Amino acid sequence: MTGGTSAMRLEQLGCTQTKLDGMSKEDLLTLYKSSGCQELKWPLALRYVGLVKSIALQVRGVYSSFAQVDDIINEGVLALVSSIDKFDPDKGIKFETFVSKRIRGAIIDLARRQDWVPRSVRRKAREIDQASSELYAELGRYPTDEEIAGRLGISSQQYQEDLTNSSLCNLLSLDSIFDDQDQSGADVADSGGAGRPEDSLLRQEMLDTLTEGIGSLRENEQMVVSLYYRKNLSMKEIAQVMEVSEPRISQIHSRAIQKLRLYMNRYMNGEH
Repeated sequence: MTGGTSAMRLEQLGCTQTKLDGMSKEDLLTLYKSSGCQELKWPLALRYVGLVKSIALQVRGVYSSFAQVDDIINEGVLALVSSIDKFDPDKGIKFETFVSKRIRGAIIDLARRQDWVPRSVRRKAREIDQASSELYAELGRYPTDEEIAGRLGISSQQYQEDLTNSSLCNLLSLDSIFDDQDQSGADVADSGGAGRPEDSLLRQEMLDTLTEGIGSLRENEQMVVSLYYRKNLSMKEIAQVMEVSEPRISQIHSRAIQKLRLYMNRYMNGEH
């Protein structure tokens, strides 16, 4: 479409550049969804680039050596543009909530494709998971850090370092569950509401179980989970809020996700 034609389309909507500049992003989104005018899509997307950058830095903060921030932002912008057309305002979901999870999902997919996690880190993460699961079964409760370190035959300091490095593994493995919890309504929007009732009930049961699992965490673990997955804060920002070091936040995050995985595994195995 030529520039002249684009200008004519905007003029038909009564949208001068000055008027567009003066519109809020919410009003611009409403205008785009009601008119379907493609000339509004990129101006709208540009209003949310700050959100993309925030999420990109948040995910990158979990594991700092995996990719260039620009690559992550580019992937997020593509997800943003795609999400604009998929968003249905009549479903009662905030656009920021809808799109932020899809942006993060696209970045997580990029992480998987580019294999950001070194093999040695994946191996240690598996060993920690196995030791945790074995001790959980034996003790009937979440094992302490010292108990896990003892089972692994390493020092508590080495265990904390390995736990910090396994943050991205834990994020990759559980992020989709948090997406489901935040977007059960969004899934209906994408599918046109054609899902089977039994699928909806099973999903709700799983989400209720996850909520129970979060409630079983320590207070500081619940706070980190909430600030990271709900408020989209980076590890650095959470460290500032909680007044502890960034590595300590990574450890708390990994420990919380480790506990939630154990909790959800029990649910999947019919033990709840």
